[in-house]
Amino acid sequence: AGPLMAQSESGQDKAADSDWVSQTTQTCASCHGKNGVAQTPNFPIIAGQYQDYLLHSLKAYRDGERENAVMAGQVQNMSNDQLEALARYYSRQTDTPLHTPYLDD
Repeated sequence: AGPLMAQSESGQDKAADSDWVSQTTQTCASCHGKNGVAQTPNFPIIAGQYQDYLLHSLKAYRDGERENAVMAGQVQNMSNDQLEALARYYSRQTDTPLHTPYLDD
């Protein structure tokens, strides 16, 4: 499969291929954990969430409809196709525990 392409406002194509997703999810992992399972209760687990929910949330952060300075900064320049690729990736991460581990786990 080729890269997903979108036109940015500046007219540049923004690819969302598997390399882009792999690189981007490394940044996401710093808060949301590897494969979307956060290791602290401060950050939501996004692995296995519904793709539509994730996409709606990402767009809301990007478009200023949902406020979080960190998330808004991460997604502000992403195309719809890039957000869709991230939502698809995290919705498919279902082989991981969907709870935040605590010290006594």
